[in-house]
Amino acid sequence: MRIVLGFLLFTTIFSCKTDDPKTIKVVDSVVIETIFKDSLLSIRAIDVASDKSIAFAANNGMFGLYNPLTDQWGTAKQSYDTLDLQFRAVARTANDFFMLSVENPALLYKTGETGAMEVVYKEAHEKVFYDALAFWNAKEGIAIGDPTDSCMSIILTRDGGETWTKLTCDLLPEIKEGEAAFAASNSNIAIVGDNTWIATGGKVSRILFSPDKGKSWEVYETPMVNGEATTGIYSIDFYDAQNGFAIGGDYTQPDRTTANKMKTSDGGKTWQIVADGKEPGYRSCVQYVPNKGGKELVAIGFRGIDYSHDSGNSWRHLSDEGFYTIRFLNDSTAYAAGQGRISRLNFK
Repeated sequence: MRIVLGFLLFTTIFSCKTDDPKTIKVVDSVVIETIFKDSLLSIRAIDVASDKSIAFAANNGMFGLYNPLTDQWGTAKQSYDTLDLQFRAVARTANDFFMLSVENPALLYKTGETGAMEVVYKEAHEKVFYDALAFWNAKEGIAIGDPTDSCMSIILTRDGGETWTKLTCDLLPEIKEGEAAFAASNSNIAIVGDNTWIATGGKVSRILFSPDKGKSWEVYETPMVNGEATTGIYSIDFYDAQNGFAIGGDYTQPDRTTANKMKTSDGGKTWQIVADGKEPGYRSCVQYVPNKGGKELVAIGFRGIDYSHDSGNSWRHLSDEGFYTIRFLNDSTAYAAGQGRISRLNFK
């Protein structure tokens, strides 16, 4: 069943990376204002645009858009046969909204000409499980998922999302036993220009890197905690082509603080563990604060919100409020989503 949504006319994705660092004013608090509630939803994927509009997709086939001009939400439910669709990845281009379900069959939806959501990619496999979705530009995009063969599942579009093609394993690094990815926050893909980094996790936790929008790939080892199906990198972000940060851990041991935070200054080739044995423990999403020269970061998870002013070397716990994912609107305001809600976060 297709649901026509007139409000699904989306604006260009807001880029939070700039080269205009400001004088650091250390954040010591966060004000949380809940702007959307639905106790039945687990929201792990949001997109925030420069016009302050917010798009999301969640479990139970639900998705929606916040209109800042009217301060109202429009929501709808997507159905496909009798499936209970679980969405954990979303993306927007200048013209379209995309959402990707996780389980078999994986279904990638795009806004159609009439405003209805239409399936543009379907993959049926007993091991299929897609984790994250992102675009380089209005025409070219990428989604990644757990392996169904000897490599990570990677699909690409070069025509604005009308068609998607899955890369064959001869074009990708071979996975190691127990290597996969996490669909925790739609943030295990990072893009800067043509550069793309993908974080894997599980019994092995590595970085896949492409310098040319998915045409070629290499793989880098990391010191992130690994060895169990629940360990590894859960989220990655890059401020520029050289400086990046990754966070994770083990969500079954959320207080574990060893080897769960790391940074790079050479484009992901090498990584250094930071704040080892210190808070925060497990977190599902990390993002650079825009316009801060790559110095300020916020990490978020079901155990709370944490902030760093020194590239992740030290952290300050700001709140015990739990969320799954976060995206910045500007250098002081972000939106976070989690169990049953989406909130506006103002950092002070």
